[in-house]
Amino acid sequence: MSMRIFNGLAVALLVGGCGGGTADTGVLANVEAEQRAAAEESGLIECSPGADAPFARDCTIEQTASTEGTVLTVHQRDGAFHRLLITRDGRGVVAADGSEAAKVAILGKDRIEVAIGGARYRLPATVGPVAKR
Repeated sequence: MSMRIFNGLAVALLVGGCGGGTADTGVLANVEAEQRAAAEESGLIECSPGADAPFARDCTIEQTASTEGTVLTVHQRDGAFHRLLITRDGRGVVAADGSEAAKVAILGKDRIEVAIGGARYRLPATVGPVAKR
């Protein structure tokens, strides 16, 4: 467990134990953001192995360079994986191989959700206008 996650949990516990049962939502939001950033730094992302399965932060991601661009290989805990090619045309990612298309949805200014083969992955992303070349 990284020190950032431990510190965030300690702050959350301290905040929750003070002040007669009301927590500062701003502090809690900051703690959650720190935990998410720490998990992303460690390579863990939120994923769901099936349409009905809940999301959990237990998938890993690795990046490799190819002649087509950067390929992300997302590994699920059960050994399944998907390879995704980062695009430069505003789509986010596409399937790097296989016959299944990747469906991308924007979750916010810094995250996307990718659905492919029944699995869903929440990835950090820069969401905004595509620069013209």
